[in-house]
Amino acid sequence: MEARAVARYVRMSPLKGRRVALLVKGKNVKEAEAMLELLATKPARIIKDVLKSAVANAQNNHNMDPDRLRVKNVLIDKGPFLKRIRPRAMGRAYRIMKPTSHITVIVEEV
Repeated sequence: MEARAVARYVRMSPLKGRRVALLVKGKNVKEAEAMLELLATKPARIIKDVLKSAVANAQNNHNMDPDRLRVKNVLIDKGPFLKRIRPRAMGRAYRIMKPTSHITVIVEEV
């Protein structure tokens, strides 16, 4: 049995998030939370929140023991880009592409 939590349209680059996701994949939930707490990056903070939500979903919806959970998978997919304009000389404009991500954390009981 597994439980999941999803955060969509998060203002974070998927590539930076995947680097953090590789660290916690396959770990015990308590270990993963401790690792994410020590990392001082924006993706770590966001993934930690989604992980807590997945643990709460497992506990409340599926009656799983939170002490026996492990992180089965962390998926970080590309979301749509926020398109912004930067004014340049002589009336021109350069495009600024701000990436978003969809984060899915799946936990399972061992």
